[in-house]
Amino acid sequence: MKIVVCVKQVPDTKNGVVFNPDGTLNRAAMDKVMNPDDKAGLECALRIKEKTGAEISVVTMGIPDADSVLREAFAMGADKGYLITDRVLGGADTWATSSTIAAGLRNLDYDLIITGRQAIDGDTAQVGPQIAEHLGIPVISYAASVEVEGDSVIVERQYEDRSHKIKAKMPCLITALSETTEPRYMTPGGIFDAFEKEVTVWGRNDLTGLDDKDVGLAGSPTKIAKASDKVRKGAGEKVELDPKESVDYIMSKLNEKHVI
Repeated sequence: MKIVVCVKQVPDTKNGVVFNPDGTLNRAAMDKVMNPDDKAGLECALRIKEKTGAEISVVTMGIPDADSVLREAFAMGADKGYLITDRVLGGADTWATSSTIAAGLRNLDYDLIITGRQAIDGDTAQVGPQIAEHLGIPVISYAASVEVEGDSVIVERQYEDRSHKIKAKMPCLITALSETTEPRYMTPGGIFDAFEKEVTVWGRNDLTGLDDKDVGLAGSPTKIAKASDKVRKGAGEKVELDPKESVDYIMSKLNEKHVI
């Protein structure tokens, strides 16, 4: 069995964010980590590997130093790593990103593709399902648990107030919630071995079935009008009333805003 896990290097926002003049994130100027949902998806794949002996390939798209998340995946137990990087791919929105990653995945054999539900830098939850659409395979999103049964996967799909159990034939794609699993720690031996492993690097010319009109910032139909760091909210309106007047005041505001 062959599993491909798509991971993303995302900004560690604890130390703030930096923007380019065009509104895109200046990723090179920020600390970076593996996206939490993706790491949960990797852990899910590693648990399947322990039961089935599956081979795990990890794919990421980003700037050259994004290979650090691949080496982290190696240290956790992944077998192969692929970095998609090229200056012409920069500034991609979800459409251009999913088109590019799907083109890379066409170079690989796979039974199961696992992505995170969404990335913390974009929060769109679009890339995983879009990859599945580009590849023409089924997708099950918001996976809370995954089991392999023969040539099928059984997934508990989480909703706000309930869950569904869905069975799908492979090949298919699953998007994992960060709550799906508790990712394991890297082992000292795994960290040492990770830096000895080779990462395969793909540029634009290594991607087949990809139209230049779907690449990078120029091929992104979504344009950023304005981007900024968190804006502090004002203190709001303050009133001092007795309990009964407070209730009347709150109810009048709720009516005024058409909440009730």
